[in-house]
Amino acid sequence: MFLEDDELFGGTPEKKYFDTIFNANQNLVEYQLLKNLERIAVLEHLLEEKMGEDIDMDKIVREFAINNPEIVSKRVFDLQVTGMGDIISQNE
Repeated sequence: MFLEDDELFGGTPEKKYFDTIFNANQNLVEYQLLKNLERIAVLEHLLEEKMGEDIDMDKIVREFAINNPEIVSKRVFDLQVTGMGDIISQNE
């Protein structure tokens, strides 16, 4: 759905995202990646609070991805575009 070549991006959004990460200022990329890890940590903590600490986080994520590929694909696309925008806007 979102993985096809797109003239707007000059390739797939995923390829453009990685091009941005590999070619932008390393400090900005590190900041963005740390921000992403912090977000994941918070979301994992919130999920553990709701479901208990003994949950199998990987299993939950894997099952959700298998059962909801369209939702995951759209969210990944949105995060790629947002991440690129954040890095590019600070890289100028």
